[in-house]
Amino acid sequence: MTNYFHRQIQLWGEERQHSLQSKRIAIIGSGGLGSSLAFALGASGIGEIHVVDFDTVSLHNIHRQIAFKMGDEGKFKAEVCAAVIEARCPYVKATAHVSDFNQFIQKNIDVDLIIDATDNLATRGEINTYAKFKNLPWIYGSVEAFHGQVCFFEEASFTELFKINSKTPAGIAAPIVMHIASLQANLALRYLAGLSVQKDKLYYLFFNDEGELVTQKFALPKSNS
Repeated sequence: MTNYFHRQIQLWGEERQHSLQSKRIAIIGSGGLGSSLAFALGASGIGEIHVVDFDTVSLHNIHRQIAFKMGDEGKFKAEVCAAVIEARCPYVKATAHVSDFNQFIQKNIDVDLIIDATDNLATRGEINTYAKFKNLPWIYGSVEAFHGQVCFFEEASFTELFKINSKTPAGIAAPIVMHIASLQANLALRYLAGLSVQKDKLYYLFFNDEGELVTQKFALPKSNS
């Protein structure tokens, strides 16, 4: 184990690395963001990772959903992602849940952190409601075209700040998906390792017409409820 995590141990020491073994997270969605999160967090030493998704792999998913390859069409995304996690790191237990979020929470599985990797506002609203009820933090992430958003929610409320609708997202470029997932994964890993994390601040990232990456930050108010 020490050799496997050698570079992370150099970063923060053996005690902090071993502490990750007791942590449990849920990744809701295993498409673009979820695939990248599976790679980024699946080999970090988090003890237990639950991957939640009811969907199957389609050919048009593969270009931006890096856990999947040609030949995976028709397989359940959660099962493929969980297998990828365990194949890359023998020190992590990954469990696939072929279900939607509401079916998953009926299982009453305790986790330390929820990470949103969905593609619709309604499910994010459900995550927010559940997280508030359980007093859990969660990390929001969304992508569309060449821009994306990330936020570590603790005292702010997603449903008080975002209008819930059924908007269909536009096209998506693969690199921005991995970029947003990387930011989510960094926030998650810092939090789980006991490092400081900026909470309740929305990060909006986009490439302008000249191809420059622009980052805007917005402090979010505490929830009224």
